[in-house]
Amino acid sequence: MSKIKVAALGVSIDGFAAGPNQSLDNPLGVRGPELMGWFFPTKIFQDMHGSGVGSSGVDNQFAERSFQNIGAWIMGRNMFGPVRGPWPDESWKGWWGANPPYHVPTFVLTHHSRPPLEMEGGTKFVFVTDGIQSALEQAKKAAAAKDVRIGGGVSTVRQFLKAGLVDEMHLALMPVLLGKGENLFAGLDLNHLGFKCAERVPSDLATHVVLRK
Repeated sequence: MSKIKVAALGVSIDGFAAGPNQSLDNPLGVRGPELMGWFFPTKIFQDMHGSGVGSSGVDNQFAERSFQNIGAWIMGRNMFGPVRGPWPDESWKGWWGANPPYHVPTFVLTHHSRPPLEMEGGTKFVFVTDGIQSALEQAKKAAAAKDVRIGGGVSTVRQFLKAGLVDEMHLALMPVLLGKGENLFAGLDLNHLGFKCAERVPSDLATHVVLRK
């Protein structure tokens, strides 16, 4: 049975999953890259974006798992790019260049319509203007029997959590304190939402926690 998943989400000790002031120069917010310090050295990341040489231990194993059996993604507009308000044109095609790392239909939540965007490698960005339920219905249909991954940002993950639509979360808890930014857990009762800790695996850089209903 297909699942709705959050995966490979870096979270600080004080609960922030993104830094403040996201911009073209700071796509993860100020100090946001510190939350993904476990991911950047991995072999899977280096294969996609770097030298092709990277670590193959616990962090890489969880990174690889985060891409397995994914048939569709959902993301917020902020994760797609820094452009705000009505699209001025169609020149912005994401942070990732011509071949994004998704390789499946990817549904972008936005208030402003835009035609679907076909990219190299099988990624197709579909812009959804009528909310998370519509995006999820479209993503499930596109994914067929595979899983749907909620890619972020934090606001998007929180919307799906509040609606009780997430089945599983993999969080990489990082030993950093941000103090400000976008807090993942504020006002959420994960126990009430039905989550239990199913896995806890430490690495040298992070503690990987898997929460399941």
